[in-house]
Amino acid sequence: MSRTIDGSGIDKVLAGAVEDGAVPHVVAIAADADGVFYEGGAGPRAVGEPDQVSGGTHFRIMSMTKMVATTTALQQVERGELDLDAPVEEYVPSFAEIQVLEGFDGDTPRLRAPASKATVKHLVTHTSGLSYWFWNADIGRYEQVTGVPNVVPGDKRALFAPMIADPGTRYEYGINTDWLGQVVEAVAGTTLDVVIKENVTGPLGMDDTMFALDDGRQGNKTPVHVRGEDGAWMSAGNFLPDYPEWWPGGHGLHSTPRDYIRFERALLRGGELDGARILRQETVDAAFSDQLGGIPLPEEIATADPATTDSLHLGPGFTWGYGLLLNTEDVPGRRRAWSGAWAGLLNTHFWIDRTTGICASIYTNSLPFISENEAWKLYGDFETALYAAL
Repeated sequence: MSRTIDGSGIDKVLAGAVEDGAVPHVVAIAADADGVFYEGGAGPRAVGEPDQVSGGTHFRIMSMTKMVATTTALQQVERGELDLDAPVEEYVPSFAEIQVLEGFDGDTPRLRAPASKATVKHLVTHTSGLSYWFWNADIGRYEQVTGVPNVVPGDKRALFAPMIADPGTRYEYGINTDWLGQVVEAVAGTTLDVVIKENVTGPLGMDDTMFALDDGRQGNKTPVHVRGEDGAWMSAGNFLPDYPEWWPGGHGLHSTPRDYIRFERALLRGGELDGARILRQETVDAAFSDQLGGIPLPEEIATADPATTDSLHLGPGFTWGYGLLLNTEDVPGRRRAWSGAWAGLLNTHFWIDRTTGICASIYTNSLPFISENEAWKLYGDFETALYAAL
């Protein structure tokens, strides 16, 4: 039986953030190995509509997709089908086309061959040199001058944006997990939506987690919210295509808070939930261990696109595992050392604290990402209130 807590302090944090206009709406959920012990929400599914958000509302979880896709790759490693140390191009030959962007001569990109071949592990740990436009100005400029789109519109040409560093030389958050999804598909001989359904969401009973929502679920989805000229939240609609040219392992899934907490609980429990095992204990332990091998995680990643994201201020004491951001020290009043976490661009966030024995996540669908005094502050306030209630 899961624990019981007084959630009134958390309720107050959520309601206050909506009342203050920090977020258009919010849902938060927390669980332990035995089940969910907190769920709360505040605000409308879409601004101006009567329906309120709940743990059953569909959100685009964006980069919270990454750990799900990474899990399917780790399953292939466990089965002996995938070698993390093999070059990516062994599985997807077209990856060999990708070059390193050294700079620009006027508006002409200056490209060269990478000094070494990127491995599958480089994709899992964001050390391949691939980047995202919103945290790397050179990639933003490259996409602008060449007409190569970013990954959001769903055009497969986006995968062939260049690296901005040689593989294995630095941590650079980027389209790595989109390429990892291509590797998983090549190994499985089928598409990523099928792989995830058969190996993660199906076994875990996550029937509301999928790339393309069916008609019945579309009406349950929150639109993306942005600020209008008057500063008030307004709906910006869907933002991403429902049927892209490929299923993006980096950002493509829809889920509900109640569904995704099942995935978190499986990781919290060492890879198993309700008799379904998705990973071995030792694989989960590796995911929650430093996998950067001495490559430092940046303490700050400056925004290159303020409309999309604020700068990420992590500070010292963080590293990366398999698909997870890891804090190497206890956060006072909050998560313990070696918790695993990540977030989604539309302001969703999860963490799994194996020492305390809890996992939790918080959802809104709004831009910009991690705005310093809005969504980012709310994440911290929720976490503090949750641990105070334990």
